Amino acid sequence: MRKADWSPDQYLKFEDERTRPANDLLSAVPNQDVQFAVDLGCGPGNSTELLVKRYPHAEVHGIDSSADMTAKAKERLPDCEFAVADIDVWQPQRNADLLYANAVMQWLPDHDRLFPRLTGFLSAGGSLAIQMPDNLQEATHVAMREVAADARWAARVTQADATRGEIGTASFYYQLLRPHCQRVDIWRTTYHHTLQGLDGIIEWFKGSALRPYLSLLNSDERADFLDKYRRRLAQSYKPMDDGIVLLPFPRMFIVATR
Repeated sequence: MRKADWSPDQYLKFEDERTRPANDLLSAVPNQDVQFAVDLGCGPGNSTELLVKRYPHAEVHGIDSSADMTAKAKERLPDCEFAVADIDVWQPQRNADLLYANAVMQWLPDHDRLFPRLTGFLSAGGSLAIQMPDNLQEATHVAMREVAADARWAARVTQADATRGEIGTASFYYQLLRPHCQRVDIWRTTYHHTLQGLDGIIEWFKGSALRPYLSLLNSDERADFLDKYRRRLAQSYKPMDDGIVLLPFPRMFIVATR
């Protein structure tokens, strides 16, 4: 994740759609009296703002591996503290009542080590709340890998496949977290986002999953990559009469309370 050039503006083109799962995750957190919360992988601050609104008296921090993202978040929420940091080595100044990670953990490996480590930073009764896209086998991502295998750039961009691995099953995460937490709530939801044709799908993923690939190409190659990608998408996604494409987007949610 931290190798790509992340664009807050591109990401926020679909702010409402991207914020909905973040809100759904937060609504399942049982903690009512949160004094200290940290948004792990805060991005441009749209998810952090949800924490501020739900817990107006809490001290809310955010971290992200992208300096551009934390700068955008600071503009949005000047009263919050933001820092550039990598989640897999970060630790808080003190135990937190809520560690909140929306759409970031899918970029990080070694969940069997990382997730229990994070629960160790929770106060008694505190929660680790995680939402992860679970869409690597969706046609959108299969097409990315197929286009990345093109001989013109395969030697360079297939390395981007390794920036994100398959996430575990619900039973894997339950068994991983239950020894450390009194309550583990896990569910999976498929959202259907209404996008403007195939170009809408491309614009969506230019703010996330396409970036590790595109960041390794020059401008002409990026145009060719996206053209091939669009043609692959056309095999699986057909615009409806009004031009809308419904993009199925499965996501896994975990709320583990210590």
